[in-house]
Formats: sequence, C-alpha cells, structure tokens
Amino acid sequence: MPIGQIEHANLTVTDPERSAQLFTQLCGWHERWRGPSQIRGWTIHVGSETSYLALYTSDDANGDYTKGQPLNHVGLLVDDLPAAEDIVRSAGLKPFGHDDYEPGKRFYFYDWDGIEFEVVSYA
Repeated sequence: MPIGQIEHANLTVTDPERSAQLFTQLCGWHERWRGPSQIRGWTIHVGSETSYLALYTSDDANGDYTKGQPLNHVGLLVDDLPAAEDIVRSAGLKPFGHDDYEPGKRFYFYDWDGIEFEVVSYA
C-alpha cells in the first residue's frame, strides 16, 4: 500500500512577495524557488525541504478564483501558537475562531486574498 503526503499546494495571490514574507515568518520556512510560471504569471515557492506553498500570481489574479472552489482552508502546524498569532496580527490580519480540542489548539485567519488558514499547535 503506498504512503502519501502533501508535497505542495498552489495558491493564487495578488502579492506573492507579501505572502512569502508572512509564511517564512509564521512557519520558519525558506524560499525554495521563484520564477515565471508554466502558464504565464509568476510564482514563489516557500516551505521546507519536502513540502511547500506555491504562491502564484498573474495579471488575472483579481480575486475571482473559481478554479479553487471549494477550498475550505489550508492548515499550518506551528510549535508556538501565541508567537504565530502575533505574526499574523503584525501583518495586519485578524485571527479568529480560537479553539482547544483534540489534538491541539488552533486559530484561523484570512489572508489579503480571502484564503482561509488554520494555524494549529500540538505542543
């Protein structure tokens, strides 16, 4: 039986530089690659050695992302939830939905493009 894992998620954003800065600070990731996308536009990959977010933009990145429906949210695992929340707030974003249930504590936020993220800690 094969064993899989998520290798990357490709998200359309209006400002990949701004999004890359947030995720490198929030998750301790690094920039893996940047350059032109295969289908016009520009992409920055941020993540670890084994997984990443591809932050894509183009002239069409205006908030009408019908390709991505129905994405509920992207979950991010951190080791320090209060520090993560401080980073989200300092980026001008608003955490909400704070909760504590098995297997960990969490909060949510929407980025500048309306993409919902769940930030969870099992610590």
